[in-house]
Amino acid sequence: MIQDIVNAQNAFFSTHQTKDVAYRKQYLKQLKQEIEAQEDAICEALYADFKKPKFESLATETQLVLAELSYALKNIERWSRPEPIESSWTNFPSKDWIQYEPFGKVLIISPWNYPFMLTLAPVIGALAAGNTVVIKPSELSPNTSRIIAEIIKKVFPPEYVTVVEGGVDVSQALLSEKWEYIFFTGSTQVGKIVYKSAAEHLTPVTLELGGKNPCVVDETASLKLAAKRIVWGKFINAGQTCLAPDYILVHTSKKKDLVEAIKGQITSFYGPDIQKSPDFARITTEKHFKELKAMLQGQTLLFGGTCNDSESYVEPTLVDEPNLNSKLMEGEIFGPILPIISYEKEQDLHQYISNYGKPLAFYLFSTNKRFQKRLLSQYSFGGGTINDTVIHISNNRLPFGGVGASGIGGYHGKHSFELFSHKKSMVKRANWLDIPMRYPPYTLPIRWVKRFKHLF
Repeated sequence: MIQDIVNAQNAFFSTHQTKDVAYRKQYLKQLKQEIEAQEDAICEALYADFKKPKFESLATETQLVLAELSYALKNIERWSRPEPIESSWTNFPSKDWIQYEPFGKVLIISPWNYPFMLTLAPVIGALAAGNTVVIKPSELSPNTSRIIAEIIKKVFPPEYVTVVEGGVDVSQALLSEKWEYIFFTGSTQVGKIVYKSAAEHLTPVTLELGGKNPCVVDETASLKLAAKRIVWGKFINAGQTCLAPDYILVHTSKKKDLVEAIKGQITSFYGPDIQKSPDFARITTEKHFKELKAMLQGQTLLFGGTCNDSESYVEPTLVDEPNLNSKLMEGEIFGPILPIISYEKEQDLHQYISNYGKPLAFYLFSTNKRFQKRLLSQYSFGGGTINDTVIHISNNRLPFGGVGASGIGGYHGKHSFELFSHKKSMVKRANWLDIPMRYPPYTLPIRWVKRFKHLF
């Protein structure tokens, strides 16, 4: 079956229909209309998978996808035009430009934590650039996977875009095929497998992974506002967000006040009995639920800690000064558990932040501009926010992606179009002038040749 899909998409791409911008816009408009018509059903699927609140389903899934579609439809014609480039004297007289062309058939493998948005957002970029697409949604969010398959089947012919559902064996079969581009969102561990498979065919990839995202709160921060924004960014989607603050580094003088402010915000957001709150999601998979429970063993808790196996419920939990060698601090938590660590001096931050490589996100709460500048220049990370969390993903004019172990490549808006396009460099020479000095036999003095660098 997979081989048939690959053959069909190869044949369809060779017809060059997808290189027609009007053709791309036609189908992107139909996709937008279908998502709008099915928005309630999408939210129901997300709730069925992990009790995701409808507000969060709309705000962090469907509306972000619709915004991405609207932005692409508005700008795709301008993005697709040849981009004029200043010519060099060595090519005079000439006209130079960059021409954007699609790679061909693209494989997109998406995760379970934001199963709708993280599937459709890269699909939009791939289609805007003129590619065909095979989508492999996560089997761990089956209801959302099913409705994605239904929407795609209704809008697109399978030789253009299709969904292949299934587990690890299906992913392995897909990765054994030759693709022109692979886009993967998920864990670093699986990302290495995808990267290795792509290397067999020299296929370019984008890897959207994760990392242990630090959140620094210094002595100048507005603690009440910081607490509100940290709690929102950490516990939305029950902490199953690759951009969520993974741990807090707070100045010793402000730790007690920050902890109390965070406790108050958790109760304010979710009520005294969080398990009954309609605004707090559940852990998506049983395996991850058990991993989160294990992380809490032996820890000193400042708040929360309740787990319910029957619901895969983990209460928002604050952990006090965990050991760096503990399971909790080994890697990305990816759940509603927030370690809080104090620091005395700015130099103390380095032992924590540098211990985890380059994170996907970096958060800093401070009104000290010099401190802000020092930290942002000192550490490498995918993207970040000063005095808030997560929100940088909402601006589709900014590229979203990691660096090093947290990912390769960035997308959203025009950056998605460029990601899924080959930039073809073009020079068109005029015929009315042809300077003979470049041709053999070489008679130009060497000292003159060494001055060519000024002409480039």
